[in-house]
Amino acid sequence: QVQLVESGGGLVQPGGSLRLSCAASGRTFSTYNMGWFRQASGKEREFVGTINWSGSGTYYADFVKGRFTISRDNAKNTVYLQMNSLKEEDTAVYYCAAGKWYPNLRLDEYDYWGQGTQVTVSS
Repeated sequence: QVQLVESGGGLVQPGGSLRLSCAASGRTFSTYNMGWFRQASGKEREFVGTINWSGSGTYYADFVKGRFTISRDNAKNTVYLQMNSLKEEDTAVYYCAAGKWYPNLRLDEYDYWGQGTQVTVSS
């Protein structure tokens, strides 16, 4: 069992940066591949990026390549989403998820989810 708690969301101006964190409970965090997803108001939840269990591999959705970076610290049971050059269309609730497969873009194949953190990009 893994419990996930996201933090770090907030209001930022276009072009700004935010770093989201996802803290996990449980001793098995380092065995899970982690994903980030987002859901804008009125839209379906979509894949943002994923990182494998060791942190040696990452994969991103095309719309965030070059702007977002995922990393993890297994000693701290935490995965991060660094978001730079934010755009208004990045406004959404961001979720982290833990799963067995990598790379995995399908949200229905992740086993555990956090509650989400709101990111609003607006001037």
